[in-house]
Amino acid sequence: MRIRRVGGHALLLDFAAPADRAPDTPNPAEPVDPALVEGWRAELWRRRERGDLVATEIVPAAATVLLDGVPDPAATADAIRTWTPTPPLTTSAAAEPVEVPVTYDGEDLPRVAALWHTDVPSVVRRMAQTEFRVAFCGFAPGFGYLTGLPAELAVPRLPSPRPRVPAGSVALAGPYAGIYPTASPGGWLLVGRTTLALFDVRADPPARLTPGTPVRLLPT
Repeated sequence: MRIRRVGGHALLLDFAAPADRAPDTPNPAEPVDPALVEGWRAELWRRRERGDLVATEIVPAAATVLLDGVPDPAATADAIRTWTPTPPLTTSAAAEPVEVPVTYDGEDLPRVAALWHTDVPSVVRRMAQTEFRVAFCGFAPGFGYLTGLPAELAVPRLPSPRPRVPAGSVALAGPYAGIYPTASPGGWLLVGRTTLALFDVRADPPARLTPGTPVRLLPT
């Protein structure tokens, strides 16, 4: 892990950067284990709740965690280097999963089945049996990147994105699953749909799926 200063009051924990790599060189091609990032995300949240860490925002991504609003970045970086995260599955084992009812009728289901070298019913069973977890959020308000599928089941995006993907569409891209909270363009492979509302500006928090949340995509 490399800890970088970002501006005057922020730190970036970079898990894709070996300590001897120059800051301006590209990240290596090897993917970062989502459990590593999730473990640090959970540890930092827990430290903040206990008062060991002062940070306005803790924002995970695919290979980084950003700490913003840090009063003393140098002292905080030194402290972080002495911490060891608890495995994420034990830190959030008590959390109730968000059960998402899914109608598995997406137009890309046959394509996913072919990529997985199986049939459509087997894809649906695998999706229903997988214990997903929100690794991070992005792309659109309320869009959670769900990890849980093995690396060998990663699928490519469409060569050209669709102009409009309906709200509630359940989709796959790379190693992630995701649910479009609102209608938008998108290039992920569509496997189903849900009527569950995932983002409401009047709710607290507005997003139903937040980092660390366990998720089950259950067939209706």
